[in-house]
Amino acid sequence: MPSRRFRLYFLVLSTLFSISPLSQAKSDPNWTTPIAPFRIADNLFYVGSRDLASYLVVTPQGNILINANLATSPPQIRASVEKLGFRWEDIRILLNSQAHFDHMAGAAELIRETHAKNMVMDGDVSVVRTGARTDFLAPSSNIPRYAPVPVNRVLHDGDTISLGGVTLTGYKTAGHTRGCTTWTLRAHIPGDPAGTLRNIVIVGGVGFWSEYHFVASPNHPVSYPGIVQDFKHTFALLQSLPCEVFLGAHGSYFDMLAKLQRYPQEGPRVFIDPVGYRRFVSHAQRTFEEAWSRQQASAAR
Repeated sequence: MPSRRFRLYFLVLSTLFSISPLSQAKSDPNWTTPIAPFRIADNLFYVGSRDLASYLVVTPQGNILINANLATSPPQIRASVEKLGFRWEDIRILLNSQAHFDHMAGAAELIRETHAKNMVMDGDVSVVRTGARTDFLAPSSNIPRYAPVPVNRVLHDGDTISLGGVTLTGYKTAGHTRGCTTWTLRAHIPGDPAGTLRNIVIVGGVGFWSEYHFVASPNHPVSYPGIVQDFKHTFALLQSLPCEVFLGAHGSYFDMLAKLQRYPQEGPRVFIDPVGYRRFVSHAQRTFEEAWSRQQASAAR
C-alpha cells in the first residue's frame, strides 16, 4: 500500500498536468510567496519563490540566471540574489525553461536592469520576441501576454553555454512549448568528497491541459504539427539523461518544499534523488500517453 506521502506526491503531479497555468496562478500563492534562497551545489543556488523556480549559477566571470518568472518576480529574485551576497548587476546571461508567462514575463525588466544576454531555444524564440503573441495556443486566456523580450542568441538542441569555467547544456524537450528546455550541468555538492561531480538536471516542463490537441478532429486541428513526436522525443531524452540531482522549473516537480524540511539536517544532498526523477518522468509519460489515447478514441467515434 503506497504511503500517504507517496499518494500526495502523485496527486500533486496529476494536478500539474491538468490545471491551466492561468488558473493555477490565480489560486496558488506559492507562485508569488518568497522563500529564503539556498545552496544546491558549490556554484548553484535557488533564488525563486515557493514554487516558481529560478536558479543562479555563479562563476568568476559573472553569473547565469535560469528563469525570470512572473512580471512581478524580479524584485523577489533580486532580493534572494543579494541576500546570498551576490550582485544583481553581475548576471551576464539569462536562460529559461520555457516561454510561458510564469517563466518569462519578468525577463524584460531583468534585462533592463542587468543588461544580461537573453538566450532562448529555437521554437520559443518568436514567442519570447512577441511576448507570447505567437504561442501555438494563442489567443487563449491561459496564455497571458507579457512584455516582448529581445533574443541575443538562438539555441539549438544540445547547445552549450559556458561562462567562467562553468558549462550548461540545453536540451530541447518540446511539447509543453515548442522550445521547452531542460538544462544539465555537472557540479560538486557540499558534503560529497572533493572532486566528485554530480549530474544535475533541471526539467523544463512536461505538462499540458485540455487546450492541447494531439489528434486532429473536425472541431480542432492538432495544436501544432509534430506535437506528438515532440512529446515522444522529450520523454525518450529525459529517460536517457543521467540524473543524480533532480530539479525543475517548478519546485513541485521535485518535491522541493518537503525536501527543504530535511535541509537543515542533510544540506544540499537532500536534492540527490535519481529515483524521484525517474518516477516523475515515467508518470508524466504515462499521463501524456493516456491523454493521447483518449483523444484518438474520441476522434475515431
